[in-house]
Amino acid sequence: MHRHKRSIWSSYPLSLLMSAAAGTAVCFLLTMFSALILYKLINDIRLAEWLSRGSIAAGAFSGAYTGGKHRRRHGLAEGIICGAMLYLVLSSVSLICTGTFTGIKKLLLLTVAGVAGGVSGVNSDRPRNLMDQ
Repeated sequence: MHRHKRSIWSSYPLSLLMSAAAGTAVCFLLTMFSALILYKLINDIRLAEWLSRGSIAAGAFSGAYTGGKHRRRHGLAEGIICGAMLYLVLSSVSLICTGTFTGIKKLLLLTVAGVAGGVSGVNSDRPRNLMDQ
């Protein structure tokens, strides 16, 4: 008889960290992709602001969606926390690179996108390989 291993999603702090890391990775990849599109295809810097907002909103949504889908509860609160954690990551990177913090509008954008992702993740189908919840 083998023992049942606990999932990383059963630990509350670790699951929040993993969902924020997933959101950060998606945000980074989408930002790189949009920068490549701006550089190669569009050559118009006016769209950079909208593409970056879309990238960070998609990152917050996907991170909170992942957490909500695997945790299966408290999607609203965990979406807010995931968006706030992503804001802290973006603010620290901005502080290191430019010496200033990001604006409060980004915090609002990230929390709204995180709430939407967390609620949709909780209300979606349960993952097949989720064992302990």
